Amino acid sequence: MKLINHYFPDLTVPQQEQFAALDDLYHEWNNKINVVSRKDIDNLYEHHVLHSLAIGKFIRFKPGTKILDFGTGGGFPGVPLAILFPDCEFKLIDGTGKKIRVAQEVCHAIGLTNCHPEHLRGEDEHGHYDFVVSRAVMPLPDLMKIVRKNIAIEQRNALPNGVICLKGGDLQEETKPFRRIIEVCELSSYFQEEWFKEKHVIYVPV
Repeated sequence: MKLINHYFPDLTVPQQEQFAALDDLYHEWNNKINVVSRKDIDNLYEHHVLHSLAIGKFIRFKPGTKILDFGTGGGFPGVPLAILFPDCEFKLIDGTGKKIRVAQEVCHAIGLTNCHPEHLRGEDEHGHYDFVVSRAVMPLPDLMKIVRKNIAIEQRNALPNGVICLKGGDLQEETKPFRRIIEVCELSSYFQEEWFKEKHVIYVPV
């Protein structure tokens, strides 16, 4: 929680309580269903919660924004972002039912009413959203083929509607088809921890 409060000092008390509750909840559920690597669960706040919140550094979603979290797993980046943006609506989808169950139980436990996890494949999601977010689910060209249909036409944010992903490593090949329009930001410009080096947030307007 020190990390979260350091980088997001303006959280309300309810938001702080919701973030603080994630530690016990994810540790408990991870003992039943492996949603986070067992070796990595003790790094929950740095590697998963704060990593998810990098999207909140890249863009401040306006109230009423609708966001689809594609391939959320146990709720990342959707759950932390839904806490950060309580006036926005989040739908979290994943093709693995047991992982979605974890996200559902976590949302219920912390009273997160603007976050709606559902067991659903991306190909079967037909709703329209201002933004689609994801965390290293698949190569960017493959992701774009699936979610392009889900981007709404009406605009409400400073950035045009589109796709925002969290990715690491060498991105040259998978970003090549979008080179003229893509925006890539290094997470080390937001967070000083060593782990964030060579990790990026990628934005593709649609």
